Amino acid sequence: MSLIPLTQLLACERPHDHPVAFSDNHTATWAQFQHDVSSLSAHFEAKEEERWALAFDDSYLFATAFLALCHARKNIVLPGNLQPGALNELRPHFDAIVHDERIQLLANTPAVSLPNAEINAHAHCALPSPFDSVTLTLFTSGSSSTPKAIVKQLSQLQAELNQLEFQWGESLSNTRVQSTVSHQHIYGLLFRVLWPLSAGRAFSCSDLVYPEQVTAAAQSDATLISSPALLKRLEDQHKHGEYRAVFSSGGPLPFDASTHSELLLGQRPVEVYGSTETGGIGFRQQTSSTQPWHLFDDIRVELDEHGCLRLLSPYIDANAWYQTADLCELINNTQFVLKGRADRVIKLEEKRVSLSEIEQRLCENTWISDAASLVLSLDERQVVAAVVVLSPEGQRKVADVGKGKFQLALRQQLRDWLEPIAIPRQLRFVDAIPQNSQGKRQQQVIESLFSPALSTNE
Repeated sequence: MSLIPLTQLLACERPHDHPVAFSDNHTATWAQFQHDVSSLSAHFEAKEEERWALAFDDSYLFATAFLALCHARKNIVLPGNLQPGALNELRPHFDAIVHDERIQLLANTPAVSLPNAEINAHAHCALPSPFDSVTLTLFTSGSSSTPKAIVKQLSQLQAELNQLEFQWGESLSNTRVQSTVSHQHIYGLLFRVLWPLSAGRAFSCSDLVYPEQVTAAAQSDATLISSPALLKRLEDQHKHGEYRAVFSSGGPLPFDASTHSELLLGQRPVEVYGSTETGGIGFRQQTSSTQPWHLFDDIRVELDEHGCLRLLSPYIDANAWYQTADLCELINNTQFVLKGRADRVIKLEEKRVSLSEIEQRLCENTWISDAASLVLSLDERQVVAAVVVLSPEGQRKVADVGKGKFQLALRQQLRDWLEPIAIPRQLRFVDAIPQNSQGKRQQQVIESLFSPALSTNE
């Protein structure tokens, strides 16, 4: 089954009983999907709001809402963080929200909940309706502490879908897609929803959460969309079968984890390198610990004077070079080696975390007057830590409840803004953040506060 462009998808002829998405007890068919998108699109057409945020656990409902909004010619906003405080902070970017039971309703925000019995199942929009002008807004942690809006045209997504199908489509023919990653981010959006939807491959409505679920779902007619965070947790699970293919993105996968994944899942993962801003850049399948990355065919690269990668890509702007903060070594015109990032936006278990935002959220708390955040290596994993200066109110709180309960209360408050991976696991209390004579923070001194000899200062 060939790849169908998004703009023509709903008009294409597929068997009525062709599977679109599946769960443990239900399979959504092509006929159902066409009906659901058409009736929901008519519902959206009658709404005055133009910018709609999507917030879903269920990937079938997400896909239905995504295509319905496109055909209603509404612009789509895709929050990556569905915590209530973080959603509310993005409120200026959207007029209304469509969601399933995953999120709490925001005050004074028009909303549509799915599934929704109030939507007229007999109403239909005229499909296909042109939606080339529809935009998609995603968010990523930029160099500042606030989420950075990334606006993409559907034509840019389509260009990437075309490349993915060209690169791997034939080998994935007639497979079902299982996933451990969210469709709320660009990797999951493309790999677990839009690509299989366009190519006619059924996808799972829900995530595989635990390693034992991943191994149990392994079959020769299944493709796994995953990440290093999950694949590194595959330990001594029993091998049940072999996937047709395994994809991983969000950060480099250690070579040992790649080898172990092949042992348990039957395939060495294909790693995809890219970002929200850039889309996909390259890929590799590690046969050695020094395996370089290979560029996608339609991307050109060069290095700036600092050794950071610059791109000319149809997934961004085919006519303008895009500057990244990724340090690279170019082997030739098609291969490169990653050398790390040059800014303070880091990746922890495939989630982009802004150290600046963590500091801002800490300092917004009435208990904290100053803060510095950093990443520590702890028990073979990386965690966020922070050095904080207590305000007078914070000092009184610590005196009343003790440091242990204070830290628990502080972390609980941070959950309204930060995802769990970004909440500091370790804290140190100081009278002032260490600085040199020029007012620059002394990073080595800050890091030394977490040495074992000073661990009683938690």
